[in-house]
Amino acid sequence: MVKPMNDFTLSLQITALGMSLVFGAILLLWLMMAILTAVTAEKDAPASDSPEVVPPTPSLSLTPSPSPSGRREAESVALLAVAIALAEQKGTSARPLPEPPTTIVSAWQLGMRTRQMAEKGKIKRR
Repeated sequence: MVKPMNDFTLSLQITALGMSLVFGAILLLWLMMAILTAVTAEKDAPASDSPEVVPPTPSLSLTPSPSPSGRREAESVALLAVAIALAEQKGTSARPLPEPPTTIVSAWQLGMRTRQMAEKGKIKRR
């Protein structure tokens, strides 16, 4: 004969099943992320005996150089930057907003508001 389960044992079994599903899903996601990271990682180039020589990249310097052509180049770059900044400033649509006009309160509204404020200020006595 099958012995009936009490509520406590049933709740423990349901809790254990739920927790095992949650931790199983977490482990499955961790495994999938590890696999995706391993598959999509950039592969290192095979190491060779002779190191590659990387030429230095030229840097843009706005400090005046001793040669006249370099100074003209720096001035033209500065003028171009100023022209771009002025064009962007003219193209912006940001304008100060005007203040809204004052609202005109009718006599009826003024009377109702006064009555409401007076009612809120009254002390209720029992």
